[in-house]
This record gives sequence, structure tokens and C-alpha cells, in this order.
Amino acid sequence: MKHLGRATALIGLVIAIWLVWREHPTTIFRMLQGAGAGLLLAAAVHVLPMLANAWDWGTLIRPAQRPRLATMLWLVWIRESINSMLPVARVGGELVSFRLLGRHGVRPATATASLVVDMQLTVISQVLFALVAVGYLLEQTSSDTARVVGQLAWAIAALVPVLLLFALVQHARPFERAARTLNHITSGKVYELVGKSARIDQSVKLIWRQTGVVVRYLFVWQVLQFLGYSLEIWLALHVLGANATFVQAMVIEALIQIVSSAAFLVPGGLGVQEGGFVLIGALLGFDAPTCLALAGARRIRDLLFYVPGLIAWQFAESWPRGAKARVRPRVGMGGTR
Repeated sequence: MKHLGRATALIGLVIAIWLVWREHPTTIFRMLQGAGAGLLLAAAVHVLPMLANAWDWGTLIRPAQRPRLATMLWLVWIRESINSMLPVARVGGELVSFRLLGRHGVRPATATASLVVDMQLTVISQVLFALVAVGYLLEQTSSDTARVVGQLAWAIAALVPVLLLFALVQHARPFERAARTLNHITSGKVYELVGKSARIDQSVKLIWRQTGVVVRYLFVWQVLQFLGYSLEIWLALHVLGANATFVQAMVIEALIQIVSSAAFLVPGGLGVQEGGFVLIGALLGFDAPTCLALAGARRIRDLLFYVPGLIAWQFAESWPRGAKARVRPRVGMGGTR
């Protein structure tokens, strides 16, 4: 997997360089230079969606085991840093988060279930936001670009069965079945894993049965998180000199999220993200240099947030294994379960 990640990263880097070279690097560099400290402001706004993610993820963990909000924010920071900067197919951050949650007193089944449901609900929200964004484009674009938007709509609609799969998989006990199969292959050598996997399946079901928690996650916290990301886009476009509305920034963010998720094998979405910004921006009337400068602004944000996040991860891994933070029951993060 590491070799595949490195190969896709190299290919993506070549594509990104080619896109920038085709649109004259000096033009894009001057736009970024002219934006100056404004890009730092746009990057700093990333704290807002991270904070929303920390809160909504925390609501999926039982109050008796739930770490403090500051700890959840720290875990979100590390998870995003690993998934964005390393060739780990967007799952390495979850594996590290699982281990670090355990060090903060969260039981394995609860930690795994919170991560699984968090990923499921995130994908659901991304598809919903993208469908709304495509609907907006269909209303606003001319006949020349309607075909491209229509193809994009069909591509996103193809993800809807995945949402139905999330609903069905809850009743299929996937972790327990996988553990039983592995136990059979190893002639009973991993028997203990079967019971642990069954507890994970049960924990996932318990979260999904908390209708209020799931609804608030999707329609409150995910919306706030999305608005925070969109504010990043809007501010970056503003300081780059583009006359963009906040609705246009929301459309760009909704669709670039889907593009980045589809390119999960490419570390940081190298090349894919740049191409996505150019394509989506063109549908909204922005020229290629502006879109590539916007992609550059996002890369600046990644460097400012995620490189220190990787360093923080290394410090976290160096802590003694027996060290655990005191866990305090939380009130107001989704109620009791």
C-alpha cells in the first residue's frame, strides 16, 4: 500500500506541476504573493471546521468515556494530518486515532464504532452537499456546460447506493463475520477476536439507534463544519482578487470534498485536487490561474496545519503507554447514551 501511495503521489505531483506550468507559473505566483497575509487568515479559519468535527465526533462516544473537547480537537488535528500528508489511503489517521483514544480511556469497541460511524456519516453528508451543489449548477450554468454538469450529477448519484449499503451493513455484523472467518482459517487461534468484533458491531448499532445524535451530527454539526470549510474557500478567493459569492464558495467546497474522497489513494489529492479546482471553478466562471492559486492556498493551509500535526503525532507516540488522560463525563455533547 505504501508503494502504491508513493506512486500515485508522484503521478499526482507531475499532473499538478503540468497544470501550473500550462497556466504560466509566474501568474499564479503573483496572485499568491499579492494575497499575502490574507492567505494566513484564510488558513487560520480551518480551526472552525476542525472544532465542529471534534464536537460531532465526540457525540458518538459514550459520555462516561468521552474525552474532553480539547482532546478531541487534538485527535482531529492528528488524524487529518496523517490522512492528508502520508500515503495511508485515508485510513492511517483512523488507526492512530483508535490507539490514542485508548490511551484516553475509551474502550476499543467504543473507539472503533465512533470512528466507523464518523466516517459513514461524513460520506453521507458529503454526498448530500454535492447533490445540492450540482442542483445549483444545473440552475445557473449555460447550455454549453450543462452536459458536463449532468455527467457530474450522474457520477455523484452513483454514490447513493453506498448510502443504502451503510444502512444494510448495520444488520450484517461485518466485524463479527470477518473475525469468525479469520478464526476458521487460523483453526481457532484468534477466537478472542470474535467476541471483540461482536462488541464493535453492537456499539455501531447502538450509535445508529440514537436518532437524535445522528440527526444533529448530519444537520447541525456537519453543516457547521461545511460552512467553516466554505468560509476558507471564500476568504481565499477574496484575498486572491476573485469576485466570488459565499454560495459559489459552498459549491466549490461541496464538490471538491467529493473529488478528494474519490481520490483517497492519492496522498493529499495531489494533482486530483488541482484538476478538481480548475474543473469546478470553470463551471462557475473562474479562470484557471485563479483556480490553481486557490489550490495553492489550500496547500499552504495544509503545510501550516498538518506538518506541525505530524510532529505532534510523533510526540504523542512517544508518551508512555501506561499514561492516560483523566476522562470526565461530558454534558451537552449529544446527551446521554
